[in-house]
Amino acid sequence: MHTDSEPPAEKSSADPKPSHDLDSGKPTVAVVGGGASAHVLLPLLAESGHAVRLLTRRPRTWSPTIDLELQSMDGEVIRSFAGSPETISDEPAEVIPGADVVVLCMPVSKYRIALHQVAPHLDRDREVFVGTVYGQAGFNWMTGEIERKFDLGSISTFSVGLIPWICRVLDYGRRGVTWGGKHVNLAAVSPRDRFAALERDFLGSICGPEVGTGDFRQADSFLSLTLSVNNQIIHPARCSGLFQRYGGRWETAEDIPYFYRDFDELSASVLAAIDDEYSEVRGAIRARFPERGFEHMLDYLALERFAHRSGNTDIRESFTTSESLAAIKPPTRQRADGSWEIDTDHRFFTDDIAYGLCIAKWMAQELGVETPQIDAIVGWVGELRGERYIEGGRLLVEEARMTEGLRSGIPPAYGIETIDGIVE
Repeated sequence: MHTDSEPPAEKSSADPKPSHDLDSGKPTVAVVGGGASAHVLLPLLAESGHAVRLLTRRPRTWSPTIDLELQSMDGEVIRSFAGSPETISDEPAEVIPGADVVVLCMPVSKYRIALHQVAPHLDRDREVFVGTVYGQAGFNWMTGEIERKFDLGSISTFSVGLIPWICRVLDYGRRGVTWGGKHVNLAAVSPRDRFAALERDFLGSICGPEVGTGDFRQADSFLSLTLSVNNQIIHPARCSGLFQRYGGRWETAEDIPYFYRDFDELSASVLAAIDDEYSEVRGAIRARFPERGFEHMLDYLALERFAHRSGNTDIRESFTTSESLAAIKPPTRQRADGSWEIDTDHRFFTDDIAYGLCIAKWMAQELGVETPQIDAIVGWVGELRGERYIEGGRLLVEEARMTEGLRSGIPPAYGIETIDGIVE
């Protein structure tokens, strides 16, 4: 166990940890949560020979068989998949014991809550992979937290940088759709030498030929995934643009612009400013740890070109020309007077501030990097939601680290008090 002034110890392949090489069959996978990615994972894993289980708050909503359609962008069904979980329950004790892989499919701000619920039920006498298919917000800090709290010594941690597929829910608990996978996926794994086993026993079953593409490569670190920017800058930037242009409110549903198809220069300029500040933080991290390459710590357009093999050089066009994102509207809710407003309780606000921009702000503060655009966004969302994260350009660390509800993911929330502690 590390002290407040020391970084968490890196997992080593020399640590005593019974590993599994499942020559006799594919591992049992417990999917935790009912997000869109769960509607993809369950059918893909089941069809590739895995036993699958589902832990969900709404077990009665789920069909015994979950269908998945692989569609072309024109809506043609290219291939169908189906999966029947052996267990669907809201009780961790009925789902987690005996699972070889536990994977979270839920908003980022719910990861820590879920991990604390499943941790007491993880097998302790052998290796269990615990991970997520979306790696925002220092997932290794989260698993380190439950390892210490529950005295776990047999989990291996993994985190996929970006959700591997473009996917949506067609009928909750029954049917999902994917339009294919990203060309290249990154996954961080600890211990590092367990990547090959995870790729063979799990990652290889969720992408690749089944959905058209999606090779996995090992990321250089969890920190690179945390600081490779995607949702945590896209969503706040676009919502800021919508508030500045429309006040975040529309008279009718037909008046609401599309989130990506109508991405305007105002939203793109906010995104670019946030991305530039992240780049300042990334540069300071590289300068602080010159021995580390951080080759996968990428800015927005570099990450977009890497994952999608696109030729985009313009932020706005990367959204407005995307066929797969074209039909998405902003998260809204209807008011009593019949008008519509942006839903500030949506994960675009909960995940991407407390488990996104606040993390970058804490690092910037520790490294002496100024972040006026991040400060403005965090302060603005705080006012909308009645939360205090920042004041006078300074992150209110003691308020942001409050553990009640596990509402924030800044490093001090895990007992990491110095910048040296963030690198695994």
